[in-house]
Amino acid sequence: QVQVVEAGGGMAQAGGSLRLSCSATGRSFTTYGLAWFRQAPGKEREFVAGINWSGTSTYYANSVKGRFTLSRDNAANTAYLQMDSLKPEDTAVYSCAAGHLYYRDNSEYYDYWGRGTQVTVSA
Repeated sequence: QVQVVEAGGGMAQAGGSLRLSCSATGRSFTTYGLAWFRQAPGKEREFVAGINWSGTSTYYANSVKGRFTLSRDNAANTAYLQMDSLKPEDTAVYSCAAGHLYYRDNSEYYDYWGRGTQVTVSA
């Protein structure tokens, strides 16, 4: 089993930056893809970014492409989402998920989820 914990949420001004981390513990961590999803109040959860087990391939939603960067350090069992050029519409609860050999945008393929961390961007 894999346990997922997010950290690093908070507040930022538009144009600013935040870095989220996703720490995962448990067996076979390196066989899991990791992804970030977000959900704003009154909206459906949406995919943000995913990274494969080795960190050699990433996939981004069009809304964050060029602004967010996802990386992972398997020695530390941690993935990092660097968020730059933040916009008010990035405000949401961000959740990390782990999926066995999967890192794309279908949430049904993720087996383990963290509780989420709030990101608030002011204009």
